[in-house]
Amino acid sequence: MRYTTTFRHALEGLRYSFLHERNFRIHTVFAAVALVLAWALHISATQWLFIITAIASVIALEIVNTVFERVVDMFQPRVHHYAGIVKDLMAAAVLVAALSAILVGALIFIPLLITRLS
Repeated sequence: MRYTTTFRHALEGLRYSFLHERNFRIHTVFAAVALVLAWALHISATQWLFIITAIASVIALEIVNTVFERVVDMFQPRVHHYAGIVKDLMAAAVLVAALSAILVGALIFIPLLITRLS
């Protein structure tokens, strides 16, 4: 398989996530807001690393969550009683990543906004 084909499949996965997953779109909007705010506030290279890592973690986990949901859904109606637990655990992983991303954003942006506004 050629690298361009593999890359095309990866982009198709992102496209699918954006078109079919409401939470993915929500995370994407918040990521865009964070990136614009980071650019506008001229954050440091280290701060960029934290912001990008937080965004990538949330987006990647949201995609993994979607994968688990689709795999579990493929086996219905013969779903094991752990299927719901697996879905809940994946949702919890996304929640932890999203909350930590909010904390990273707050720690970086709030002091900069306070300084700018005062």
